[in-house]
Amino acid sequence: MNANDLLARIGAEPGKMNGKPVIRGRRITPAMVLNMLANGASREEILEAYPVLEPADIDACLLYAARLSDSVAGVAAE
Repeated sequence: MNANDLLARIGAEPGKMNGKPVIRGRRITPAMVLNMLANGASREEILEAYPVLEPADIDACLLYAARLSDSVAGVAAE
């Protein structure tokens, strides 16, 4: 799956999770997945905790965070 396909899995919807980005329209945010990873959860544990997620959703969250950190770092450096 290419980067555009992965990033298409994440989007914000007004009225859902206070407009925060969510994964494939679910009430699961990239931050929820990333926090689990940061706290040592395996991919398998994340998929068990959120059975509606697919492995590609975790990849999408990681790519989303990488892109977001690049954009934030660029702003902070100015």
